[in-house]
Amino acid sequence: MVKQQSGFTLIELIAVLVILGILAATAVPKFVDLSDEAQVAAVASIAGSLESASALNHAVDIANEANLSTDSFETVTACTLAVSNSLLSKDLDATKYTVTGAATITDKATEVCTLTSNGVSSDFALIGAQ
Repeated sequence: MVKQQSGFTLIELIAVLVILGILAATAVPKFVDLSDEAQVAAVASIAGSLESASALNHAVDIANEANLSTDSFETVTACTLAVSNSLLSKDLDATKYTVTGAATITDKATEVCTLTSNGVSSDFALIGAQ
């Protein structure tokens, strides 16, 4: 009786490893680049949130002045206040994010401010409310 062995040959195993190595070499750079894109998206997202919060805050300010509402609003007189005041539900970490722009913003005036984190910047509009 002849015993038949089954399995892969050494050549077949080497061929599979070479193919997997080629696939890994092409996939790894795509995953590495995603971290840069994620940082850009995070900064743009926060800048967009600040812009939306500023617009809502401005609407409440106008409603209060017209005696249509008694809701409270945040006083916005400078771009740098976007980090430290309550426009967002949580203050931005000042060690990670910086906001630059107009030193003073008059009531109902719109100024362009810049949010920066780790060398990535995004502009957003901030509306003064006093």
